[in-house]
Amino acid sequence: MKIIILGAGQVGGSLAAELASEANDITVIDTDAVRLRELGDRLDIRTVVGRGSFPTVLRQAGADDADMLIAVTSSDETNMIACQVAYTLFRTPTKIARIRESAYLTRGGLFHNEAVPIDVLISPEQAVTTYVKRLIETPGALQVLDFAEGKVQLVAVRAFYGGPLVGQELRFLRQHMPGVDTRVAAIFRKDRPILPQGDTVIEADDEVFFIAATPDIRAVMSELRRLEKNHKRVVIAGGGNIGERLAEAIETRYQVKIIEMNKARADYLSQNLDRTVVLHGSASDRELLIEENIEEADIFCAVTNDDEANIMSAMLAKRLGARKVMALINNPAYVDLVQGGEIDIAISPSQATIGTLLAHVRRGDIVNVYSLRRGAAEAIEAVAHGDARSSKVVGKAIRDIDLPPGTTIGAIVRNEQVLIAHDSTVIESDDHVILFVIDKKHIRDVERLFQVGLTFF
Repeated sequence: MKIIILGAGQVGGSLAAELASEANDITVIDTDAVRLRELGDRLDIRTVVGRGSFPTVLRQAGADDADMLIAVTSSDETNMIACQVAYTLFRTPTKIARIRESAYLTRGGLFHNEAVPIDVLISPEQAVTTYVKRLIETPGALQVLDFAEGKVQLVAVRAFYGGPLVGQELRFLRQHMPGVDTRVAAIFRKDRPILPQGDTVIEADDEVFFIAATPDIRAVMSELRRLEKNHKRVVIAGGGNIGERLAEAIETRYQVKIIEMNKARADYLSQNLDRTVVLHGSASDRELLIEENIEEADIFCAVTNDDEANIMSAMLAKRLGARKVMALINNPAYVDLVQGGEIDIAISPSQATIGTLLAHVRRGDIVNVYSLRRGAAEAIEAVAHGDARSSKVVGKAIRDIDLPPGTTIGAIVRNEQVLIAHDSTVIESDDHVILFVIDKKHIRDVERLFQVGLTFF
């Protein structure tokens, strides 16, 4: 595909890297020549220096025959105007824009071809809020992903010493839990992927991705690790967009405190949040944390816009006794450094956002895409179409499907029914198939499986 990306910041840069590795024709536009040069040196892409909303700049970037425009600059207005120009002058088929300001997002009917022509809206703040909320609701998980409108979840947990399944072969999972159907989709051991077979033995510290119907998730987790008690007390460091949305989303179910540095912002939050306790001060102030009984906090979540402040305050909170700490980290180089040490979970906003975008870049009928392991692996929800003549998957049992190397089918959702995938399961037309792809270079082959041959038409 020929794709133009506006904005070479964290999201734009990560997206360019992700898409360029899949043989797409990528052009990135930004006003910052230095940042573009760094990107251009690292990736096989074209770069154009200029304002992405200017018609001349878009034309220079190849808008005349582009398949898609992705506007992810830090300005909502620039993103909106760029989509308008791309639609009006170049008739660009797909226009995706990052819109952060909730004042735009709450107005129905604003984004369509007769008004502001944006096909897909992405809000990184909303993506991160949803991501963190799921982690809080699933104690002990490293990642929780929803498929088929929440009927199925893919959960990553760290298997730990003394867990019932550690040291056992995977086939024992079914004997252990006869009432629950689940499947291990992948195992990462010391960052190396292992494709699970029946005789694969789970070791302590393995990162295990398993898939199950949402109501069964907690039962499966209890096999891999000691079940953590449900969380009650949550402390959020940073009352910006993400902090405010997160508090709003969870304050009816948990006891929530927000620590906010800016006095005016703290006043605003205290007036606009119903049950959340708002504290004015620094999240890395040791005395403040002790005074607020940080040792009783189940979760400390640092979501300011400063990576270093998030890392330091989360480490401090952990030292002072918080049970689990999470930190929002924009710089990908930091994520691997800190996760799994003092910081339990590092949250990468660009990884949380990229899935939304990838679902629209993938060929075939792809409903959901999640980027996993910092982009190394991917979980995909694809819809099977056609019949036994026109489709490579419909009417076939899973054992007879020619899956690319490192690819597993985890589950199938048929109408309201969740079927955990077994070798004998036959795929029918309109099934939602959830796949796990360990090696990104086989993504194209997975897409081809779900594209319908000409006999279908």
